[in-house]
Amino acid sequence: MKKRTFLAFGTAALAPWGVLQAQARYPDRPIRLVVPFAPGGDGDIMGRAWVKHMASQTGMNIVVDNKGGAGGVIGAAEVARARPDGYTLLLGTSTTQIINPAASASSPYDPIKDFELIGMVSANPTCIVVNPKFPANTLKELIALIKANPGKYAYGSAGPGTITNLTGELFKYQAGKLDVQHVPYKGGGPAMQDLIAGHVPIITPILSSAVLAQHRAGRARILCVNNETRLKAAPDIPTAVESGLADMRVQVFNAVFVPASTPKEVVATLKAASHKVIADPEFLLDVEKAGGELLVLADPDKYFKQEVLRWNQLIKTIGFKI
Repeated sequence: MKKRTFLAFGTAALAPWGVLQAQARYPDRPIRLVVPFAPGGDGDIMGRAWVKHMASQTGMNIVVDNKGGAGGVIGAAEVARARPDGYTLLLGTSTTQIINPAASASSPYDPIKDFELIGMVSANPTCIVVNPKFPANTLKELIALIKANPGKYAYGSAGPGTITNLTGELFKYQAGKLDVQHVPYKGGGPAMQDLIAGHVPIITPILSSAVLAQHRAGRARILCVNNETRLKAAPDIPTAVESGLADMRVQVFNAVFVPASTPKEVVATLKAASHKVIADPEFLLDVEKAGGELLVLADPDKYFKQEVLRWNQLIKTIGFKI
């Protein structure tokens, strides 16, 4: 027993004192999770749900800090420049970590070199929605109608450069380079309001509990979800893939990142804690209520890098720019 104790002490003595302190004390003060969007959106909802369950499952004190602006670039850039000590995290999304860097002429950060992934949190697909009076009940009918009336229709998005704008442009390209005008709004809410009022016939929002509620109430009609498979939250709604658009897959992921060069011990602590949250059935319920699904992956880093590559190629192909 004495020998084992001596060996353990001797091994510890060889480790740098700063590393031992980090292992013993982290976290010893509140952690800040930067959500690079305004309160109330999908990313904010998922970020706050993750924080709530991190507290209940691990006791970590994490504070949400909304830093909106420039499509998420301002908040993401702040985290990229932050001290890599594990006390500043980013709730990154497909918009901040893939679309903005790929479609912008000059991004202030590199999504792979400047960040390290802690873990995927959830994913929501985008969808294609029409006014219930619009004469198209399926995605195929919508495509046929637009082809028969080039330039007549428009689609609304949550704003230029957003994932919803990219969804609309990808749909146009995938369906045969359709002639449809883009109407940018200041958010998904105003776009949905104008759809219901009949001012815009088509919108391409992120699927959420609010969008599903309008569909269920008959105030809007979701023609498809842009997902690989149908959703548990809406098994009656077909996918765009089923309708013949093989690469019409637009998942908006939410994930937690830290600045690059964060100590390995801190990263390991955060990864283990986040994994515990993802395995919590109560967290799954919160995700599904928001119209999303968990992203339980064997290799999250590989998935993220594959998504970066896929979207860079697609963005270049369709000529999408911010």
